[in-house]
Amino acid sequence: MSILSAVSFNWKVNVLGKAFLRFERRRGEWKMRKPYKKQNPNLAPLLKSVPYLKELISTHYLHGRYADTHKKVAWVTSGAPVEILKALDYFTLYPENHGAVCGVRRQVVELSGVAENMGYNRDLCSYARGDLGSVVSGKTPVGRLPKPDLLFCCTNICQTVMYWYQVLADHFKVPLIMIDTPFIYDKVTEHEIEYVKKQLEYAIATAERVAGKSISLKQYKKVGIYAKDAVLLWNEILDLCKHRPSPISAFDQFFYMAPIVDMRGEDHAVKFYTQVIAEVKQRIADGVGAVTNERKRLLWDNLPIWYEVRRFAEVLAEKGYCIAASTYTHAWGGDMKHIIESIDTTKDDMDYLLSMLASAYLHAILNQSSGYKLNVMLKMVKEYDLDGVILHNNRSCKPYSLGQIDQRDRLMNEYGIPTILLEADHNDPRSFSEEQAMNRLAAFIEIVENKK
Repeated sequence: MSILSAVSFNWKVNVLGKAFLRFERRRGEWKMRKPYKKQNPNLAPLLKSVPYLKELISTHYLHGRYADTHKKVAWVTSGAPVEILKALDYFTLYPENHGAVCGVRRQVVELSGVAENMGYNRDLCSYARGDLGSVVSGKTPVGRLPKPDLLFCCTNICQTVMYWYQVLADHFKVPLIMIDTPFIYDKVTEHEIEYVKKQLEYAIATAERVAGKSISLKQYKKVGIYAKDAVLLWNEILDLCKHRPSPISAFDQFFYMAPIVDMRGEDHAVKFYTQVIAEVKQRIADGVGAVTNERKRLLWDNLPIWYEVRRFAEVLAEKGYCIAASTYTHAWGGDMKHIIESIDTTKDDMDYLLSMLASAYLHAILNQSSGYKLNVMLKMVKEYDLDGVILHNNRSCKPYSLGQIDQRDRLMNEYGIPTILLEADHNDPRSFSEEQAMNRLAAFIEIVENKK
């Protein structure tokens, strides 16, 4: 990095940017001390850590705006072994998370339109369409996305990312690392672990070449400890929602999960979740629930409907319904147990650590059978004492939606658990009918109420 770009970066990010974002955080904290007239009486006030979360996310994208002027940048899928890149000091950007920001800011239709005008079909994942539209048009609600030096893709979440990242690699003319994870039908074999481990070795060699440095075992373990601690803390937050009333809902979790994805392997995530746990425990001690009159508790399956999160929270809260758990947020907690096991600080053998890392990333929930996901849901229904299940039949995420009709039928007919199939798209409001959704939700609530 040149002296001029270093001075420019420090001034814009570390001086002006951080000062402004810290001011905004303090202003947000001050506002939360005052009674909020528009506060929904059926919902608890936001956690005091929300301004802190906004500061973290804004700081992340502020760094991203200028990252390519002073360090290597990698665009990464959410299921990729990011610990390798963090250990090499890459700035990592997650197009999926950026897509969620676009969804919340309601810019997906415009950005998807750009991709559709290029020939991409509306059946393609709305994250992918929005990302490609943003890349081509340069439009984004976060100001600017840094140009990647490396693309890192892992197929343990879906096959779409493989083609999506090939398009990005062709557009940016940069190397693409692709980790192919065999699908788990039953149990992981040693051959499958070895297969993924060999790919990780190649990935490290490529990432080192692009970064111009070699990975340090000490730095890798440091990053791993931060990742492990963040996962443990996030899992504790989710476990606290087993309390009745649930101190936060899955709708809250959808936003609080940002650091476990974007900042896994950094101390920021650990510090943030430490504060959240303290607040959640205080809520439990004070008898405060996310829904002020919690009567029924539900499970949400699949990604949230980003542009309707608030609406669903309010409609359900009005009836005394709290979505206390979600398979999506659980995927970054309970389902990350293999990540926890892969961080063994007593080992100084990189070959062993890579084998553990390969095993960890093979066990992503979307890389396992629909029967496995059904068992996860049944376990969560029992542990969280839930009264019903909402399956978001997501037009944009076919791997997550695969098998949901059978899962609905088995949950209802074999286990007597009220279940609804709600059709939508996690990011594109054009594939969502509010009237139809609310009618189905009303019918579902009636079934839950009449269940003895």
